[in-house]
Amino acid sequence: MASAALMAALMLAACNSDDLAPNGRAAAPLSSAMVSEIASKNMDTGSPILARIFKEEAEMEVWKQTRDGQYALLKTYPICRWSGDLGPKKKEGDRQAPEGFYTITPGQMNPASNYYLAFNTGFPNAYDRSHGYTGSELMVHGDCSSRGCYAMTDEQIQEIYALARESFHGGQRAFQLQAFPFRMTALNMAKHRNNPNFAFWKMLKEGYDNFEATRQEPKVAVCEKRYVFDPTTTDADGKPLKFNAAGKCPAYELDKTIADVVLEHRREEQTQMAHYIAQGVATVPFRTGIDGGMNQVFAEKIGVTQEGYDAKGRPIAVATAPGALPRGDNQPIPATLVSVPKPVQATEPQVQLASAPAAAKPSAAKGLLGSLFGDSKAADAAAPAAAVPEPKPAPRQVKPHAAVRTANAAPAGKPLVKPQASPAAAAPAPKPQVAQVEKPASEAPAPQLRTAYSASPAPSASTLTGAQPVMPVGSFSARWLGVQ
Repeated sequence: MASAALMAALMLAACNSDDLAPNGRAAAPLSSAMVSEIASKNMDTGSPILARIFKEEAEMEVWKQTRDGQYALLKTYPICRWSGDLGPKKKEGDRQAPEGFYTITPGQMNPASNYYLAFNTGFPNAYDRSHGYTGSELMVHGDCSSRGCYAMTDEQIQEIYALARESFHGGQRAFQLQAFPFRMTALNMAKHRNNPNFAFWKMLKEGYDNFEATRQEPKVAVCEKRYVFDPTTTDADGKPLKFNAAGKCPAYELDKTIADVVLEHRREEQTQMAHYIAQGVATVPFRTGIDGGMNQVFAEKIGVTQEGYDAKGRPIAVATAPGALPRGDNQPIPATLVSVPKPVQATEPQVQLASAPAAAKPSAAKGLLGSLFGDSKAADAAAPAAAVPEPKPAPRQVKPHAAVRTANAAPAGKPLVKPQASPAAAAPAPKPQVAQVEKPASEAPAPQLRTAYSASPAPSASTLTGAQPVMPVGSFSARWLGVQ
């Protein structure tokens, strides 16, 4: 009987996935600093979480629900490595990290991962399956290696894992993972408007905007092979609506409790994007020869090897990063090129984005949107001032500026006299040197619009500009000493 009891105890222990993790890393408690941070932001340790990933910026955000019921940003983590390019994953082996809206349940948490700790993104979801996309085991995990995954380093995934675990213990049945190609601002959308994935990204932006407007987790459904965000769940008679990923969408409306604020935010974003397009914001070229990306925090520790170009066609630092951090006596696999944000040089002008003119404000949104949908009157009312040719003023005599007078100019107050021809004048005279003219501010070249890659470099203490402090990555450097 004692033997049977011991065997039963061992069998029950094997069902506890946390016990399978070496050193109990899946059960490691949150640090006292994180617990204090949670409390300082009016949150509870067990309150629900939501995660957002941005490929181009190589950042992952963890949001947590406050005691007021809305989500607030808890912390931003730099992504150590992601593979592929901007755009969705479509087939097994394409090295693409997925983009879209995914649901993470306790069953997708992997405490015994080969990459320290991990959770499965849930790819393919209903949207992916409706398009026939294939792929498996696409994770958010530790280490710094990626073949379609998001690698966060061991130190960071331990904290992210613990935050998810505590939310499950607090009663959250699943948390939402939103994966985007970039921060889906009106400016970034205008810059990527010629990308083949633009229609897909416009659909993702609807869910992005819903969260930005409400700070509530958007409810996601799929029908007619597309995402639908925050639909009503019942029809006019109170009967539940059924959404079939590949079937026809039922007659639904936007959730009436958030419809006003969501529609107003969407209208503002569409107006702002139309304004940028009317200004002639340049589209971005496609990336070539670079596989995935890495946050500058980690690129600085590895070392920059050469210059390259990002998705927007501007210079970036290109780091040679091995596919995996060394573990013990193992050697890293051959290197690949990854893109990382390049800090703005001191010599480059620091130009802030100009605010939209009055025509692009929400009060005039109808005008600009009308220009997009064929309303000629609205288009005329919304046309930017720069698009209307200004009448040329009548020519007038202007005294030349002192900075542009040449050696032949007469002193002030004396008329210019045409010199008499002479034998010496027959020879070609040297071309006069004209002083450089300093253009007034009104004639200065148009400022370049800034994006996430134009942000100031992160401080040496591994803290991203504009983000919450990140976890110490000291062991990241220590593990690299063996191969440098």
